[in-house]
Amino acid sequence: MKKLLLTLLAVASFGVANAQQYALFGTKTMFDAFENPSQKSFTLDSSRKFSSNFFLPYFGTNAINKGSSNFVIRKLTQQGVFDTESLLIGRGEINHFFENSNIYVATFRLFSSYKYQKEMGFSWQIRSDAHIDYTNETLAIFDSFDRFNKNQLYSGIFDTKGYQQSYHQFSFTYRENWNKRLAFGLKASVLSGMLYNKINIYNSQLYIDPEAAGPVILFNGTYSANFSEFNEVSNKTLFPNFKNPGLSLGFGSNYTTKKGLFLMANIKDLGFIWWRNNTQRTILEQPKTIDDIENNQSNTNQQIKDIFLKSGQPKKFLAPTNAKLDFYMSKRYGLYKPALAVSKNLFYKGGDIALVNTFIANDFSGSVIPLYNLNGVFMVGLQAKYQTPNFELFMGTDNLIATSSQTIGTIRRDATVGSGPNGSSFYMGVGIKFGNVVNHPQFADIIPGINDHSNDDSFFKSLFSIFKRK
Repeated sequence: MKKLLLTLLAVASFGVANAQQYALFGTKTMFDAFENPSQKSFTLDSSRKFSSNFFLPYFGTNAINKGSSNFVIRKLTQQGVFDTESLLIGRGEINHFFENSNIYVATFRLFSSYKYQKEMGFSWQIRSDAHIDYTNETLAIFDSFDRFNKNQLYSGIFDTKGYQQSYHQFSFTYRENWNKRLAFGLKASVLSGMLYNKINIYNSQLYIDPEAAGPVILFNGTYSANFSEFNEVSNKTLFPNFKNPGLSLGFGSNYTTKKGLFLMANIKDLGFIWWRNNTQRTILEQPKTIDDIENNQSNTNQQIKDIFLKSGQPKKFLAPTNAKLDFYMSKRYGLYKPALAVSKNLFYKGGDIALVNTFIANDFSGSVIPLYNLNGVFMVGLQAKYQTPNFELFMGTDNLIATSSQTIGTIRRDATVGSGPNGSSFYMGVGIKFGNVVNHPQFADIIPGINDHSNDDSFFKSLFSIFKRK
């Protein structure tokens, strides 16, 4: 349990953690087209036919810790010291940790047909999501049992709930125009699960009797995972092998009004993973006596961890992916483009409301993004982007203040740098288009989809006509 908790919390110290990078919505970048499948990424008479990241960096990550444990986590991530002496205990105060990452390992996209502006894409992503609600005492017990009073019964102080899920996602995307203003797109994915943890302690007690052999601790709840020890996690675990298979589907549409208002809506990553390889579930219901708490804290921690790991039973289970419902609208006024993005998780807690303020000068743009996370965290993001019809380079953060203080504090190894919720956020990407230029029919003899009549039909019009006939 300690390793599960601290592993999740330590992610906040690394610069590889995804909000959804809302400043990239509506930009016709590869990220925009793969994340919002109705979006196009090719420009007639300017773009070349194919695009890829060529295994260059194309990723985003975000991690936040919120609660009275902020200084403890800041000291852990910035100084490498785990010290809970300043943490108030005995009240069962709840802290919240969130993490998500989205790494595009490889992408390939092509312009398929001029008619209906058809585009197809293939991508390999590595996704990760985590959310854990934990108490101060959950941290303190792994630091020192001396923090807890003898001859006192503590109830509910270790109640913890959360999950972590990471997986590979191999996707096919397709989009086309319905007409000049309306477009549809879909994203179908095959998943390969890597790591899964889920803990739910809904009742807990601790009693330290100085005359007894050791304190008695009770957990009521469940713990599920696809490994029994952290040393089982290796390169083989992280490589896609489809021993824990899954599927997901996304669908989106966008519409541009006559006055230039751009509207977009998506259902993203609606799917599941069947965790069936090396999986186990532990039912927590029996009180345990912890030995040797005064002389060997590490042994004590191992005994607590064994409560979760040693009594697990093999059990397969389904876990939903972190599906989202997104809405986005924007309109450009000369050099300025304001936008509103709203995103809500469908199966897990959380979501975002973001105001994207983008300032454009030729091929360069900069964005300032005030964002409210529905878990109760306010952030301000910043993004810089250089984009031509055949090249894109962007870099940004969804949480400028926390990322800055986290970076400075880590460099100085000083936990006093920063205040409030702590964490980090960073994303960047490089995309390149190549091949023949995608010309308008008036300027070229051969255009994909013009001479090839097999591509003339609209997939979505054919699909909707089937439902209409029924």
